Amino acid sequence: MAPRPLQSVKTGPLSGTVRVPGDKSISHRAIMFGAIAVGETTIHGLLTGEDVLHTAAAMRALGADITRSDDGIWRVRGVGIGGLVEADQVLDMGNSGTAARLMMGLVASHPITTFFTGDASLAKRPMARVTTPLEQMGASFVSRTGGRLPLAVIGTENPVPITYRLPVASAQVKSAILLAGLNTPGVTTVIEAEPTRDHSELMLTHFGATVKTERIEGGALAVSITGEPEITGRPVHVPADPSSAAFLTVAALIRPGSDITLTDVGMNPRRTGLYDTLIEMGADITFLNRRVEAGEPVADLRVRYSALTAVAVPPDRAPSMIDEYPILAIAAACAEGTTTMHGLAELRVKESDRLAMVANGLDACGVGVEAGPDSLTVHGAGVPPGGATVATAMDHRIAMSFLVLGMASAEPVAVDDSGFIDTSFPGFVDLMNGLGARISLPNTQSAARPTA
Repeated sequence: MAPRPLQSVKTGPLSGTVRVPGDKSISHRAIMFGAIAVGETTIHGLLTGEDVLHTAAAMRALGADITRSDDGIWRVRGVGIGGLVEADQVLDMGNSGTAARLMMGLVASHPITTFFTGDASLAKRPMARVTTPLEQMGASFVSRTGGRLPLAVIGTENPVPITYRLPVASAQVKSAILLAGLNTPGVTTVIEAEPTRDHSELMLTHFGATVKTERIEGGALAVSITGEPEITGRPVHVPADPSSAAFLTVAALIRPGSDITLTDVGMNPRRTGLYDTLIEMGADITFLNRRVEAGEPVADLRVRYSALTAVAVPPDRAPSMIDEYPILAIAAACAEGTTTMHGLAELRVKESDRLAMVANGLDACGVGVEAGPDSLTVHGAGVPPGGATVATAMDHRIAMSFLVLGMASAEPVAVDDSGFIDTSFPGFVDLMNGLGARISLPNTQSAARPTA
């Protein structure tokens, strides 16, 4: 696919009321859990980005009946716990590590063989962190060196429950083990030193599974699931994605005079680290109409321009905002003072080495920055110089983050490829431009200088 460069230039105030697409993490899970439930699950507000469409196609190949009505409601008729069938083809997970890892857990406790692949970016991401505990449950795997895709899962006919302590905080690994535990007799337990996203626990409970979370010695959390339940189809209302809302939030905060409202945003406390940090930096964010939908807290966010100041972001906040550090770095670049962030090692094994990509992009745009093995320091100066074309390495969050930077920098900022934005945020450019942004094809008469 040919690269699709885009350029962003300084804008006036942003204004308007919009709803960003549905939460990607919850959308993946709604499709998967509906596919293994008995009866019909109706899903409202599902994200229709490429990642989630890959998940839907894969679950169809494994036996579920999944359709989308003209009114935008998705209907999933599930096969029940233990009812997945062997797919006739390789399952293409596209760009989604969430889909790949969770689905590996689902099929690991079924006596079927399943082949997984993905795009060039996903094929670089480590899967051993998932295969290691699933092997302890009885599954076996054949993969490329380093546990990378393409990969085959040889599921087990006699899965055994385990108690597994996560070596690194990861909601994806936790969820994969819990999903394998659904079709495993007995109780499967995951112990996490730091709380990670609990979308799986909340939604599995919503579908009727027995999930227990308790604090144990040393302050860790033990999350347990009782195997072989009968879960039944449920209605699911997918909230707007807080990770997607983050780009609009920061854009409004750094453009003088801006005042926007983002509706129906998921406010799960294990996902709100960015918003906590922005408020510490002086952000004017008001949470309106707080409510709970299908077990998930939701609110409308009013965001107004704010003069941000630097903060130190503690490492224990990383699990609640791991996907938002690139856009936080943009906010830090537009703040006054030096912002430090620690505990970022996980960013090096995302869709790209996000830590390096953010540092390289900020440096190219004239922002003072230092990156360590698991840290990032950004020297903000109010208005960044800009004037660069930033390499994205096929990473949607890098592309969107630097397009936001271009809205506030002295000179335009371009990205070398925007094609991967649709994996998580379809319609991003149109939505931003509708609020007052100016994102378009690069202007050859004022071309930004390329990064090295």
